[in-house]
Amino acid sequence: MYNMYDDLSYVMISKDEIQAKVAEIAQKLDEIYGDTYPVMVGILKGSTPFFADLIRAMKIPVQIDFMAASSYGNASKSSGFINIKKDLDADISGRHVVLVEDIMDSGRTLSHLKEILADRNALSVKVCALLDKPSRREMDITPDFKGFEIENEFVVGYGLDYAEKYRNLPEIGVLKPELYSK
Repeated sequence: MYNMYDDLSYVMISKDEIQAKVAEIAQKLDEIYGDTYPVMVGILKGSTPFFADLIRAMKIPVQIDFMAASSYGNASKSSGFINIKKDLDADISGRHVVLVEDIMDSGRTLSHLKEILADRNALSVKVCALLDKPSRREMDITPDFKGFEIENEFVVGYGLDYAEKYRNLPEIGVLKPELYSK
């Protein structure tokens, strides 16, 4: 029987470490946004596990919405072209918005989305990324809230994928290079 763990070089971040970090970030967001009723925007598909765990850990009321944007497709490197596949349903004018993403890599997608949402008269647009990979940054952007800073490894699990596989792993692991460097 196929086991996804056989495709990993190693587990980088355990599910317990992830859940502790999610609780810590949720507490910070609660303190900062207090009674402002922020719009939490999950960036599909990768942020889904993080987004769900994060909003459940928050104590303040939030509005949720989703965007789908990508610069990767089935590749392991960003194409540089941002494709918005699903836009917001909510009117964010005069609202605090928090973009929730699985990983900030090149920064292209989140930089582009921040500009778009700022142009829609959001009161503020902040970025919350579970993982930050600054060594790959191509844009002048850093997450306002981040879970873990990681080295330049190809990671999967907890929403992160390669060709739509591995998203359902509860941990974050490093994918074996021979699986994506063909």
